Amino acid sequence: MTQTIAPRVRTLMLLLLAVAWALLAGAGPASAHAAVTGSDPGQGAVVDKAPARISLTFSEQVAMSDDALRVLDPEGKRVDTGKPSNVSGTTYAVPLHSGLPDGTYTVAYQVVSADSHPVAGAWTFSIGAPSKTSVSVSGQSADDGVVGWLYGFGRYVSYAGFIVMAGGAAFVLACWRRGSGVRPVQRFVVSGWVALTAATLALLLLRGSFTGSGKIADVFDLSLLGQVLQTKTGAALVSRLLLLAAAALFIAVLFGAYDKREDAQEKRDLTFGLSIGGVVVAAGLAASWAMSEHASVGLQAGIAMPADVLHLLAVAAWLGGLGALLIALYRAPADTPVDRSAVRRFSQLAFGSVLVLIATGTYQSWRQLGSWSAFTDTLYGRLLLAKIGLVVVMVGVAWISRRWTGRLAETVPVEAAAVREKERVGAGTETAGEVDTTTVSDGRDAPAEGEAGPGTDEHPGAERAAQLARQQAARDTARQKRMRDADPNRSGLRRSVLAEAGIAVVLLAVTTVLTQTEPGRTEQEAKAAASSSASASADTGASGALTLNMPFDTGGEDGKGIVTIDLDPARVGDNELHVFVERPNGRAFDIPEVKVEFTLEAKDIGPLPVVPDHIATGHWSANGVQIPMAGDWQVDVTVRTSDIDEVTVSKNAQIG
Repeated sequence: MTQTIAPRVRTLMLLLLAVAWALLAGAGPASAHAAVTGSDPGQGAVVDKAPARISLTFSEQVAMSDDALRVLDPEGKRVDTGKPSNVSGTTYAVPLHSGLPDGTYTVAYQVVSADSHPVAGAWTFSIGAPSKTSVSVSGQSADDGVVGWLYGFGRYVSYAGFIVMAGGAAFVLACWRRGSGVRPVQRFVVSGWVALTAATLALLLLRGSFTGSGKIADVFDLSLLGQVLQTKTGAALVSRLLLLAAAALFIAVLFGAYDKREDAQEKRDLTFGLSIGGVVVAAGLAASWAMSEHASVGLQAGIAMPADVLHLLAVAAWLGGLGALLIALYRAPADTPVDRSAVRRFSQLAFGSVLVLIATGTYQSWRQLGSWSAFTDTLYGRLLLAKIGLVVVMVGVAWISRRWTGRLAETVPVEAAAVREKERVGAGTETAGEVDTTTVSDGRDAPAEGEAGPGTDEHPGAERAAQLARQQAARDTARQKRMRDADPNRSGLRRSVLAEAGIAVVLLAVTTVLTQTEPGRTEQEAKAAASSSASASADTGASGALTLNMPFDTGGEDGKGIVTIDLDPARVGDNELHVFVERPNGRAFDIPEVKVEFTLEAKDIGPLPVVPDHIATGHWSANGVQIPMAGDWQVDVTVRTSDIDEVTVSKNAQIG
């Protein structure tokens, strides 16, 4: 029966791992954890004169490299000079070349947020009037590409490795209290250590490319590795590697000297020492995540980091211990089965871990969301709901496991008595068989005195006894396996624990994606700040006239000049319009005709014509100009300098 169960277990676990990886891959690039809340010039803005610099404001402090902010002209050439600098608070700026020509410019940024996640994006603004540009602003996510996916997979493996190593060791030390006698569990714990170590080294190598170019070729760039080591994340990864060396020593003692201790007092002392040392090492490893990710920035960081450490330790004790229990139930030798007391102790450990998870998870949810609406309005909130749902299902399955544990406790005495009875009967049968074997020989078969028979040695009785002992041990092991597998309560416990482990694999994938997603509180604060910035810009525009300067050339004699449009107060409703026409030398002059039209293409409004009245030399005016709604309006001015010379010039402007 066990020969058919083991392949099924492996197949099911592989399927669950495939589902977990599909969940990770389907989640797409992770959202940024520091959001852009403002910029100058604004996104899509059209300015009259070339700015001396461009600036961006983020929701939190960010780390910038020399190429973190790049400004590209319509041909894709860089026009920024110098290095980005922090001008105030969370606002960063880079200077531009002077005298930039009209056209559409692209601003690309790539920074690292305070919680170690890369943030990238791009936006455009125009000088004079929008133009065609060869620069693409799409695909600007820092997590795109092979390096991004490898980094995400490395994070998943590192979490899984820690949970397997720490939780498996806790199960052995606190619940089963067996060491080197159970090789499958030992291999389980060691595999967790190997996975965490390998993933940490991979993350250290990938980090420079992940936060920079995203190219595979830069993974082994030693200069980038040197820069990573000077960052908070690099220090956390190196600390993790040092703590893993201590963890290797802990595992060696746990599965070596600990199991060989026979004196009860010595074993209790060693258990206490291992417990203290194991908790310190595990807490240090958990802190390597807390000190460099969500918990290290934002609201109440001093409370959030210890809560994050407790949360991760509780996850490891529950899920890692669950994996060790599953291995023990399916793969442990028949002579060292998981007894009732071990399962009961793990049930108590898991229950305590769930209570810690509820407490710390509730605090983390409040801290990262900030409002009930964030549960449904943000990606972080929706992922958190999925995680909560999986935890609830796991708790339900765990309750079923506790019921099987109770039933198993009632059958243990009966099972033990049955095993002892079968061993007694088996021993009697083997003894009788040995007697029969020795008595059926007659003198013809026996070797002569002093002569060794074929295939025998000087001690044929000892060899035969050893052979019979090996056969008896094999039969006893097979009989115990059959009895163990035939027990419906033990089989029920196996199935429920396997279901818990399967849900745990998917839960870990959701948690990994959650740690790479922008917290709901940050996302909503960024939206509110952007909205406030837009409102402030609108209010500023409403308090003063909008002025647009547009050079024109009709092509005829005396056909060059500058037309200036003043719209006061440049808001929704009634406005006063003034048009001024000047020669290139700045002197006002009259022309036969000037017309103005307003068009809001986004809402399919317009063109709305305005024919101003001539007031004075080079000056026209119109009152009661109606702007029906706020938006990015296109202002077209038609200038006629003679009967046949005419031209229309345009500019976009935010009105209202």
